[in-house]
Amino acid sequence: MMQTTENVSHKEIARFDKLASRWWDPDGESRPLHDLNPVRLDYVSARVPLRGARVADVGCGGGLLSEALARAGADVVGIDLGLKVIEIARLHLHETHLQVDYRKQSSTELAAAEPASFDAVCCMEMIEHVPDPAALVHDLAVMLKPGARLFMSTLNRTPAAFGAAIIGAEYIARLLPRGTHHYAQFLKPSELARLLRHEGLEVEDISGLGYNPLSRKAWLSRFTAINYLLCARKPA
Repeated sequence: MMQTTENVSHKEIARFDKLASRWWDPDGESRPLHDLNPVRLDYVSARVPLRGARVADVGCGGGLLSEALARAGADVVGIDLGLKVIEIARLHLHETHLQVDYRKQSSTELAAAEPASFDAVCCMEMIEHVPDPAALVHDLAVMLKPGARLFMSTLNRTPAAFGAAIIGAEYIARLLPRGTHHYAQFLKPSELARLLRHEGLEVEDISGLGYNPLSRKAWLSRFTAINYLLCARKPA
C-alpha cells in the first residue's frame, strides 16, 4: 500500500499484493484490518458528516475502509499503487454493489490532479511503510479542502508497539506475515503532529486504538503506546 512515484518501496507493494486474493477473508492475513475497520469508520463518521462527502482513502488496499465509507454515504476515491489489491477492490464491488472510484495512483498524482478537493482524507496504517513520511503528509494536506479533516492511523515507536505488532502479531500469534512492520519506521504521535503542523494542519485529536486478537474486539482508548488514530483539520 505504497505511495508516490518516488516515495515508494516496491518491496512493500509486492508484500501487500501477495495478500490481495485473501484480502476480504475475515479469518485470513487481513483479519486485524477487518476487526479494526468498524472503529476506524466510527472515528471518521463522528467527526465528518459522511453522507454526500467526498472522501479519499489513500493506501486503500483491497478496499475495507473504502467500502465502509461508501456504505455510509460518502463519495469515495480509493488509491493504491498495488495493482493486485486495486483489482481485488474493484472485483469486490460486484458483490456489494457499492460505488467506489478505485485508482492505481500515487498520493502525489492525486494531490496534483485534485488539490483542495476532498471533505476528508483517510490514510490508515500506511505512513509507517513509506520512505518519506513528510512527503506523504504534504500530499494529504494538499488534497484537503479548507476546513476539511485528515484521518490517520499508525503505530507508535515504543517497546510496547514492538512487542505487540512485531513479536506478538508477526512471530507468536502469526496474525500478520513476518516482515510486515519495521520498528524504525514507526512514528511517535509528537513526530506525526509536527509533520502535520508543518503543513499548516491543526491536530484536533489523538486517540489510542486498542485491540484484543483473542476476542477480536477493537476500541478507542487513551492508551496511545501501540496503535493510535489521529484527526487533523485544515484551517478554513
